[in-house]
Amino acid sequence: MTDGVRASTADQLRSSGLRVTRPRSTVLEVLLDARETHQHLDARTATARARERGVTMSTQAGYDVLDALVAAGLARRIRPLGAGAAVYESRVGDNHHHAVCRGCGETFDVDCAVGQAPCLVPLAPSMPDGFVLDEAEVLLWGRCAPCTTTDHPGAAVAPGTSTTPPASKESS
Repeated sequence: MTDGVRASTADQLRSSGLRVTRPRSTVLEVLLDARETHQHLDARTATARARERGVTMSTQAGYDVLDALVAAGLARRIRPLGAGAAVYESRVGDNHHHAVCRGCGETFDVDCAVGQAPCLVPLAPSMPDGFVLDEAEVLLWGRCAPCTTTDHPGAAVAPGTSTTPPASKESS
């Protein structure tokens, strides 16, 4: 990363009320780089990439940094039930959704057709009185192009994933 990008991450951290530390700056840079290639990183991968950039930090410190970035609104945690570990991204502040491949577990960004939040309007009688809806988190399940072929190694369900989305609270 260039010094200009480091200054940018430092400014983002400060403006979000976080103290600027090398681990925070570097993990944020890792997430910003991953965004450019449309990747969602789990905590271990984000921490490993920060270590590759010369930051000495434990895996627990990586989780702590990611938690701080999420709490400050600089990162987003996506936890699709049945799809393995949570993944993180730096794409925040817009109304987009995610698609998860049942084969390989990859998470993809999906732009919202409506644009502004919330993009779903629940049936009014089922909403609690006085509840003000401000966001809807949409998770789409299916198979990515490589996993739709039977000869692709990702065609089998990845460890820790499920071939069906979890049952909703209403059906349990």
